[in-house]
Amino acid sequence: MRRWFGKLYVQVLIGVFAGVALGVLHPTLGSDLKPLGDAFIRLIKMVFAPVIFATVVLGIARMENMKELGRVGVRALLYFEVLSTFALVLGLIVVNLVEPGAGMHVDASQLDTKAIASYTASAAKPATLTDFLLNLVPISVVDALAKNDILQILVFATFFGVALSQVGPRGRPVVEFLEAFTHGIFAVVNMVMRLAPLAAFGAMAFTVGKYGLGSIASLGKLMATMYLTCALFVVLVLGLIARLCDFSLWKFLKYIRDELFTVLGTSSSESAVPQLMRKLEHAGVSRPVVGLVVPSGLTFNPDGQCIYYTMAAIFVAQATDTSLTLTDQITVLGVLLLTSKGSAGVTGSGFITLAATLASLGKIPVAGMVLLLGVDRFMSEARALTNTIGNAVGTLAIARWVGALDRQRLDDVLEGRVSAELPQEAVRTVPSEPMPDSAAVPSVALEAAPVRSLA
Repeated sequence: MRRWFGKLYVQVLIGVFAGVALGVLHPTLGSDLKPLGDAFIRLIKMVFAPVIFATVVLGIARMENMKELGRVGVRALLYFEVLSTFALVLGLIVVNLVEPGAGMHVDASQLDTKAIASYTASAAKPATLTDFLLNLVPISVVDALAKNDILQILVFATFFGVALSQVGPRGRPVVEFLEAFTHGIFAVVNMVMRLAPLAAFGAMAFTVGKYGLGSIASLGKLMATMYLTCALFVVLVLGLIARLCDFSLWKFLKYIRDELFTVLGTSSSESAVPQLMRKLEHAGVSRPVVGLVVPSGLTFNPDGQCIYYTMAAIFVAQATDTSLTLTDQITVLGVLLLTSKGSAGVTGSGFITLAATLASLGKIPVAGMVLLLGVDRFMSEARALTNTIGNAVGTLAIARWVGALDRQRLDDVLEGRVSAELPQEAVRTVPSEPMPDSAAVPSVALEAAPVRSLA
């Protein structure tokens, strides 16, 4: 029993239930515990930029063949675009079939727009493609790291990693320093993760204490539809991808359950990224692929966010009796294909992006988003969980696609023949041997033989 309670996911689950109970019994006290969840998110964000930067640089610097970098990147972006489109379309189909907002007959002109003023004020209209591309280039690398701007960090890390790879032995001291730096950062991550149960307790106590269970009853249909759609996406779409890649989705979800319960408690997909990256490496995915795919997936592959965007937009239109033609809905889908790529993994970012999208369309009343305020926090758990699962499965799929997945290692981990527990130190790496152009990405040694090519 003591060993069972020592597991992180059990502690997080206990924190979630305790937080809900406190929020119901003592709403005022529960509302005051919001800083516990906020502090944990800040701690994760404190190490997030260094983890992403060091991992991407190390992964690229060890690549012997720069063609592999382009091959992995192009296939990852193609995968992300296809999956996020599937998610947007699925949300659009389900919300039209269920019609959770039908019959509410809300007069948008009578809504309290002050409630969403803080969101719409910070939600700029979606950028043009030119602005989006220009924003990829950081004005200062220090500024990008300070703001935790994922895309800009990725751009600079990619350039720096390529540069270190090209300078050869002269760049080895920097690579060795980053390797030691990564060990230290992951040690910090291990300490921060022990606070996840307390963060889950505070976050859930605040959510229930602030909004209450009764206040969300009238919008329960939308919530149920959202959770059902996310479940369908995971089981049908991601389940099919797992089957095509020849691994059990259920066993893989059990393997990353600590990370999933952390995401459930904190309502942030960012909170599990450092540990998820280590788990994927431990399961046989090469470090270069993990370093490139996981961080970029946060921005380019937010599956849960995409489901939420189309469902929430059409729900507001239904609730306010705003008539939308098929062309209008396709336009919404097209705009979200761009704006969804700017999503971050932190709670509330989806609401801001949705506000920006509706403001740019000019047909669906932005004021109608006030209807979502009471339940947005509850739906954010579904979004964050789906984002995390989609990103993890996508990393395995892309690694399988480019031949950078040690299948034997993955099978051993998922079947329990190799311990799923991570070592206390960061994953050990060894220099990779040069590989022919047709081979896979250079692998990372994870107590196993070199990765076999599956291309």
